[in-house]
Amino acid sequence: MQRSAPRLSRILACAAVPVMLVAVGCSSGSDSGDGGSGSGDKAGSSASATPKATQSTKSVEPAKFAELPQVCSSLSAKTIESLVPKAKNKKGTETPSSDAGSRGGCSWNGLEDKGTKGSQYRWLDVSFYRYESDATLGSGQERAADNYAKELAKVQATEGAKKLRTAPASGVGDQADTVTYELRKANEDFRYASVVARTGNVVVLLSYNGAGYEGADAPSEKSIRDGAVNAAKEAVAAVAAANK
Repeated sequence: MQRSAPRLSRILACAAVPVMLVAVGCSSGSDSGDGGSGSGDKAGSSASATPKATQSTKSVEPAKFAELPQVCSSLSAKTIESLVPKAKNKKGTETPSSDAGSRGGCSWNGLEDKGTKGSQYRWLDVSFYRYESDATLGSGQERAADNYAKELAKVQATEGAKKLRTAPASGVGDQADTVTYELRKANEDFRYASVVARTGNVVVLLSYNGAGYEGADAPSEKSIRDGAVNAAKEAVAAVAAANK
């Protein structure tokens, strides 16, 4: 019996070893269930990192147009002569811009004296806004579409506008609307037509208005609207021509 005690101790000690190994094995198995062993953790980290990498390198549609036209040359001399017969500066007055590659504007105005029939005043201006594609903001086309809607809303909210109407302008870029209205200024009735158009990643804003002075009748809504739409078509075509 005395000899069996040490032997029994050795048996118990050896029996305890598998229990420890099983415990370690269970711990390892449990880790595996939560993401695996060391190699499993790397795989899990790699898998979780993949969406972040994809997000950071998200691709967007390239901007369609990289250039804007020379703003004051976007409308032909013939168009200016037709819409603003006695323009003070036939070459137009360019609006200062800190980034001519992204935005620009030009305007023309003049007063035509018709003798006993009074005088006719006309104002025409055109502006261009170009948007680059950006992974966080969207494609140039999407950004232009968003700003197209904002610019249209601004025109529709013109303070003091009467008889305001909005209608699609067919054949002008990818999308376009014409807003016509009347406005009383300096005791004269002015008729306005504003065209908001988008071609690719460029928004074109064109405004044309006129009034009759010294007893002359105000220009008709149709003449102002048609003049604005035709000029807008020309401005949109100038964008495409500048990027050939």
